Amino acid sequence: MIDAAQLRKDILAARNRLSREEIAEKSATITRTLLDLDQIRNRRSIFVYVSFRSEVATFDLLDRLIAMGKTVSVPITRVQEKRLDAVHIVNPAKDLVPGYCNIPEPKEELCLTRQIAPQDIETILLPGSVFDERGGRFGYGGGYYDRLLEQVPSAARIGLAFEMQIVERAPLKEHDQLLDLVVTEQRIIHGKR
Repeated sequence: MIDAAQLRKDILAARNRLSREEIAEKSATITRTLLDLDQIRNRRSIFVYVSFRSEVATFDLLDRLIAMGKTVSVPITRVQEKRLDAVHIVNPAKDLVPGYCNIPEPKEELCLTRQIAPQDIETILLPGSVFDERGGRFGYGGGYYDRLLEQVPSAARIGLAFEMQIVERAPLKEHDQLLDLVVTEQRIIHGKR
């Protein structure tokens, strides 16, 4: 049996070795593929993680979705409650500040007026450490995204990953949620949700 913690550690270490240029180039390819998907083009309300460190970069994607007239929300981490809240942003450069673990998050004052109910989200774009051929996903161990996905079973779930984060079959646990699609710089994986 594959050790999930070791797998996560190995793949994140490999991802962290990617150069800034490689991340930018691969992320641009993923963004182009993503913007062509029906789950993006035909949906209004899109929840997007804000990229951090070596994740698939989402800042250009955020700007492009906003320019397309989408209602774009991003997560703010509620550590005490162990949940993510979705907050509508209109200008990433102005609306985001370093938050939980220094990840860019919406300013606290925006949460008062621009929080979006989970059931209003139509498409969710997720980060992760490891993804598999079934649309399986390992996050970073906190379970925040799995809890969000449980709240909105109707939303399309799309993982963004570099090809080197894909394994054939990850040792998922019962609470690990499956995705509809995983988009890499090389292909679109159709999940088995």
